[in-house]
Amino acid sequence: MSLQEKTFKGIIWSFVDNFASQGVEFIVGIILARILTPHEFGLIGMLTVFIAISQTFIDSGFTNALIRKSNCTQKDYSTVFFFNISVSLFLYFVLFASSEAIGSFFKEPQLGILLKVLGLCLVFGSISMIQKTILTKEINFKQQTKISLFSSVISGAIGILMALNGYGVWSLVGRALISLILSSILFWISSKWRPSFIFSKSSFKELFGFGSKLLVSGLIDTIYNNIYYLIIGKYFSTKELGLYTRADQFKNIFSQNITSVIQRVSFPTLSLIKEDPDRLRESYQKLLRSTMFITFSLMFSMAAMSKSMIFTLVGEKWLPAAPYLELLCFVGIFYPLNSLNLNILNVKGRSDLFLRLEIIKKIIFIPVIVIGVFYGIKALILGMIFNSLVAYFINSYYSGRLIGYSVFRQITDIKPSFLIGMVVGALLYIESLIIPGNLYIIFIIQCISAPLFILIFSEITQFKDYLFLKKIIFDYIFKNDDRER
Repeated sequence: MSLQEKTFKGIIWSFVDNFASQGVEFIVGIILARILTPHEFGLIGMLTVFIAISQTFIDSGFTNALIRKSNCTQKDYSTVFFFNISVSLFLYFVLFASSEAIGSFFKEPQLGILLKVLGLCLVFGSISMIQKTILTKEINFKQQTKISLFSSVISGAIGILMALNGYGVWSLVGRALISLILSSILFWISSKWRPSFIFSKSSFKELFGFGSKLLVSGLIDTIYNNIYYLIIGKYFSTKELGLYTRADQFKNIFSQNITSVIQRVSFPTLSLIKEDPDRLRESYQKLLRSTMFITFSLMFSMAAMSKSMIFTLVGEKWLPAAPYLELLCFVGIFYPLNSLNLNILNVKGRSDLFLRLEIIKKIIFIPVIVIGVFYGIKALILGMIFNSLVAYFINSYYSGRLIGYSVFRQITDIKPSFLIGMVVGALLYIESLIIPGNLYIIFIIQCISAPLFILIFSEITQFKDYLFLKKIIFDYIFKNDDRER
C-alpha cells in the first residue's frame, strides 16, 4: 500500500472515528441541552480548565515522542505507561484536595464534589494511553473507531437516562466518566500490548528530551485555550458560561474534529518522509489545501446558520448562544491552519522552536484576556479571532522556512477555498433574511442548499482542490469494489 493510500485510509477511519463518536456525542448533547439548563452546562465548563491542564501533564509530550521515534521498544512503552499512571494518580489527589477551594473561587459550592468525581477521568484515561498511541503510530484508526463509537453510544444513553430521572449536572459527569471507563477496558481487551515492570531512566530521558518542550508548550496552549472558561465563569454568570460552552461545542463539531483527524494522521505519515524535503513539502501542500477547502466551506456555512441551527437543535432557551457561535466559527477556521503548521515543527524535531513560539504568542495575547474582562464575552471572542490570525502568521513563517513553503505561497494556495466558503456563507445568510417562515424551515433549507452551493461552484470552476479530493475518494471506492469482486 502506497503512502498516499495508507494516509487516505487513515484519514477515512480517523474521520469516521471522530465524526461517528463526536456525532453521537453531539446528538446526545442536543438531547441533554433540551432537558438541562445552561447553568448545569456552565458548572462543567468551570471545571474544564483544571481537567485539561491535568491531562496535559499526564501526557507530557510522550505520545508525540513515541509516535515520532522509529524503533520504539517494550522498555519505552512501559516507561511511559508507568509515568502516565503515576502522574494521573498524583494530579487526581491534588484536585481532590483543592476541590472545595475551587468551588469557593467560583462561588459554586457544588463544584467541590463534582470535581472529586469528574477527576477520576484522569486516572481511567491514562490507563489506555499507550494502546491508543500504538494504534496511532500504525495509522490504524479502525479499532479506535469501534471502541470510541461503542463507548459514546452506551455512555450517552446512560447520561440521557440520568437526566430524564432528575440527576441534573450529574448526568454530564456520569456520561464523561462511563465513556472513559468503557473505552479503557475495550482498549485493553483488544490490544495485545501489556506493560512490563520496567522503568528505564535512559528511555525516559531520551523521550522526555523531545516531549518536555511539548509539555511546556502544550501546557501554555491548554491554559490559553481554556482560560476563557475560567474568566467567563469568574466574572460573568454560570448561565453565560453555559451558553458559551454550548456555542463552543457546536463550533468544535467541525473545526476541532477536522483538526484532530488531520493531526492524528498527518504527524505519523509526514514523520515517515521527514528526510525527503521535496516529498514532505508536496505532501504537506496537498494536505493543507484539501483540509482548508473542507474547513472554509463548513465554518462559513455554520456561521451563517448559527441562529436557525441553535433554535432547531437545542431550543429557544439557547438562542442567546447564537451570536457567540457566529463569532467562534471564525476562530475555528484557524484551528487546522495552526495545527498543521505546528505539526511540521514536530515532524522536523523542532520542539524547542515549538515551545519558543508558544511563549511568544501567549505573551502577545495577554491584553485580549484583559479586554474580555472589561468589555464582555463578544469582545473576548473578537480578540480570539485576532489572536488566531497572528498565530497563523507566526506559525506558518517558521514552518515554511523549514520545508520551503512560505506564508505567501500558503495564502495563495488556500485563497480560492476561502472565497468559495465566503460566497456560500453569504448566500446562506441571505437565505435566512429573505425566506419567510420559522427558523425550523430556514434551517432545513440551509442544510440542503449549503452542500449544493459548494458542489455547484466547485464543478463549474473545476476547482483543483475539490477535484483532487473527488479523485482520491473515487479511486479509493472503486479499488475497494475491485478487490471485493
